[in-house]
Amino acid sequence: MSNHTRRSVLRGLGVSMALPWFESLACRDSSGTGTARASSRSNTSPQRMAFIFVPNGIHLPDWTPKNVGYGYDLPKILQPLAPVQDELMVLSGLTHDKGRANGDGAGDHARSASVFLTGAQPRKTAGQNIRSGVSVDQIAAQTAGHATRFASLELGCEAGRSAGNCDSGYSCAYSSNIAWSSASTPVGKETNPRSVFERLFSETNGSARDRTAEQRERLKMSVLDFISEDARLLQKSMATQDKRKLDEFLNGVREVEQRIERSSEEDEQDVDFDYPRPPNTPRDYGEHLRLMCDMMVLAFQTDRTRIASCMFADAGSNRSYRNINVSDGHHGLSHHRDDPAKLEKISRINQFHVAQLAYFLKKLKETPDGTSNLLDNSMICYGSAISDGNRHNNENLPILLAGKAGGRIDSGRHVQVASETPMCNLFMSMLDRFGTPVDFVGDSTGHLSELQL
Repeated sequence: MSNHTRRSVLRGLGVSMALPWFESLACRDSSGTGTARASSRSNTSPQRMAFIFVPNGIHLPDWTPKNVGYGYDLPKILQPLAPVQDELMVLSGLTHDKGRANGDGAGDHARSASVFLTGAQPRKTAGQNIRSGVSVDQIAAQTAGHATRFASLELGCEAGRSAGNCDSGYSCAYSSNIAWSSASTPVGKETNPRSVFERLFSETNGSARDRTAEQRERLKMSVLDFISEDARLLQKSMATQDKRKLDEFLNGVREVEQRIERSSEEDEQDVDFDYPRPPNTPRDYGEHLRLMCDMMVLAFQTDRTRIASCMFADAGSNRSYRNINVSDGHHGLSHHRDDPAKLEKISRINQFHVAQLAYFLKKLKETPDGTSNLLDNSMICYGSAISDGNRHNNENLPILLAGKAGGRIDSGRHVQVASETPMCNLFMSMLDRFGTPVDFVGDSTGHLSELQL
């Protein structure tokens, strides 16, 4: 077996597990005794970015802090974010003009997903001639994606459709995707946590990967069983503290794997699902969301990718939320006409989504990354391209930006930008901090100077 200090990953039969950064291996490399995987990343950690989309707008009175600047209050919807408030920026006033009809009539929900990361007006068509714009995540992936195994990772919790009419003459491709690699090519998302897990830790692709996964499942074996010998030998080269960190990392991987297994083994007989659910996914929507968040954490932690996107639900989603005692469909509720009972339910749904975001951000913050943590070295953009679901308006969007981008974002503030400031100005500034600057994104007019004082 080859020298582990020259191995970039732990390997076993069909399994390839990249490791986080470990100081003792980096020190070993600097002493001239070997080339550690950690040293390839060095103590200067790479930047990551993720984009999370939620549909149907937000109940802004329960979302928007009353005061701006540091020490802002957390309204009802944002209260789950209290543990990470100092790593969070609430951005008020951003606009997606190309989410507006601009002469194209109805179809606000389809436009809201299509424009969310592109800032481009989608062509109104339900046919093959779809056209939007290149999304910010794919701009970064096309420039920097070669540095990792996967240029980007696209996730979601609703399968959606890639063709047909989903919203007043707009193709389903617009409603079901936020990532676009070209103006005519949406990047399909993965909805099955097990499939994502296999992608992250498989040494092979396609049918070979499927066969290995089937073999493990048949033998009731974990991915860790396949790399245990590699891990044992690697630990001989590690300092005591890093041995503990490696154990924590491997235990974390196994914990996620076990949750995926439990969700796959649940008996679904006699269960009435009121909304179409992708096959082989958790019956509990909250667990589905959290597992997808776990996939992004693992992908960032192991440097499988540095760019991710996730649709918590497709545009115009009408799923109900019985887990929080909301049996009405989300989209139907969003047409609330200021009905207090409907507004309260909308606010509850919004807070549920934010609670899953809080789970994601806390896991990033708790995950060491070099001398810091993953959240400090990330930019996580969360929000919707519709403000109020009843009005279908696209100004003053509900947008959060979490993380410090390695110290280049002054977080812990509520920032009010000038009216009609393009959201694409935020994307321009994120790309700068990611090391992939461009001349424009969508309808950008410049950069967002408010990110850093």
